[in-house]
Amino acid sequence: MRLFRFVAATALLSASASLAHASDISPSDTIIVTATRTEIPLEQATVPVRVITREDIELSLATDLAELLRFEAGIDIGRNGGPGQATSFFMRGTESNHTLVLIDGVRMNPGTIGGAAIQHISPEVIERVEIVKGARSALFGTDAIGGVINIITRRADESHIEGGAGAGSFDSRSAFLSGGFGNENNQVGFTLDWQDTAGFPPRVGSDIDRGYDNLSLNVHAAHDIGDGEIGLRHWHAEGTVEYLDFFLAPVDQDFRNSVTAFQVDKQFSGRGTSKLIVSHMLDRIVQNQSDDFVESDRFSLDWQHTLAFTEHTVTAGLFAMQETAKTLSFGSGFEEDTDVAAVFLQDQWIRGRHRSFVAARLTDHEAFRTQTTYNVEYGYELTPDWTLRAGLGRAFRAPDATDRYGFGGNPDLDPEVADEFQVGLGYAPGGRHSADIEFYANDIEDLIEFDFATFTLVNIDTAEIRGMQLGYEYLGDTFSLRGDLVRQRAENTSTGSRLLRRAEESFTLSYTQDIGRHKLGLSVLASGDRADFGGATLPGYVVASLTGQVQISAALQLTARVENLFDTDYQTATDFRMQGRSTFVELKYRRP
Repeated sequence: MRLFRFVAATALLSASASLAHASDISPSDTIIVTATRTEIPLEQATVPVRVITREDIELSLATDLAELLRFEAGIDIGRNGGPGQATSFFMRGTESNHTLVLIDGVRMNPGTIGGAAIQHISPEVIERVEIVKGARSALFGTDAIGGVINIITRRADESHIEGGAGAGSFDSRSAFLSGGFGNENNQVGFTLDWQDTAGFPPRVGSDIDRGYDNLSLNVHAAHDIGDGEIGLRHWHAEGTVEYLDFFLAPVDQDFRNSVTAFQVDKQFSGRGTSKLIVSHMLDRIVQNQSDDFVESDRFSLDWQHTLAFTEHTVTAGLFAMQETAKTLSFGSGFEEDTDVAAVFLQDQWIRGRHRSFVAARLTDHEAFRTQTTYNVEYGYELTPDWTLRAGLGRAFRAPDATDRYGFGGNPDLDPEVADEFQVGLGYAPGGRHSADIEFYANDIEDLIEFDFATFTLVNIDTAEIRGMQLGYEYLGDTFSLRGDLVRQRAENTSTGSRLLRRAEESFTLSYTQDIGRHKLGLSVLASGDRADFGGATLPGYVVASLTGQVQISAALQLTARVENLFDTDYQTATDFRMQGRSTFVELKYRRP
């Protein structure tokens, strides 16, 4: 593809261009990068953004990213049983493949069917998670209809060694080791995490336990080049998932996920910065009872150039991708290469009480015609305490290789296209309290569905999503409290039926309490009923997780979790059990 070669060549040449960036960010600000692809204070974002911090992660004692996300407002988790089992997630009522998942800014959604494998991402490798709610295809391309989840992996800002071991219900065991060296010019670090569990019976109608093991590695190295930095990072997870097939027979499969990236950040004496990321992603599943497999192998180049002026920050970028998708199922399969190239331009403007964000992206995808996406957002400080935000966005999801060439595939499919509008009002008096209310509407056209009349996938359905989220947060000296209420309606407008596996009402509550050097945490999710396949309705439920953290000494820490505190019997997917009341403990040692 000539456009691909042009984008690649231009980006490599531009990486050495003379740039610089001026920023007036206070050290006390919470800095995010995902909402605009540039570093900004959280309060300047013109879309809703939530940040899960390292402190939150350690207190949660979660075993994977899905457990971290399930208590986040506006995200519905659908899980086929316990740890490692197939997991889907629905942000703001959109489909499970309508949310883009990044690892350090690199796309990990596979080019085959389904969303990102968040059930294999160990929290031990994560420094923080940035959740951007709303259309972001103008910045990141395909899949970013419901929003973007960016996983920022851990770094070694200073020399340290850390390790721990844990155990719990279902014969669960875990261990990790993390360390690194850091000074003004260099950073080198790693995290190695191991998890193993015998599991529990994931299917109703069976008493066969199905287990899971996962070995994860994250390594990184960075070197200061005076007016910039070069870095290399690699995340890798592999293991085995045991499950029950359609006939309740025990089977298992091996998985491997990895993201490798080489990054160059350069600053010069002018008004801008340059960032170049060359990356590789692998997503592979191999069935152990047959020759069946599915694999995505992707090389990407992502470059952006930012210029900062008195009131404007302008960013232009180029993106190029080459992906190979391969599958074999019941003796038949395919191998397809896909090239994608894109250019984007955005402008952030701040003046007095006003701020705006405008972005546009032109994507050339070889499977369909060129796609144009955009964001137009505006924020206004009504008073020093009250801020009004509003935005429009167009996003899309390209048909993946399985949609086009798998069972019932259709190479003539058009992309799914979404037009979103959201408006919000925030209250932040500068003290301990803050509150916000968001209204959102998303109309999705050309949804890809299976047509039983022709036994092929076709663009036939449209979806309409209307929702509201009301939140309140209190940050005290010794405790914090966050509560969110979500009401939404997501339906197929062609049939009037509800979209599957997402609740129309939910409430989340998070409470943490400092007790001297120790901590106590409580997370609660109350979810309404859900429609599911086969005309089933899954009843609503309330589930809670209680955690405690005891600081035994300056270097030694004990963390414990009681999962499903009320021993609720509930399902997020028909005929698949979720775990009952269970307990887990971890002992951790850290030496600076």
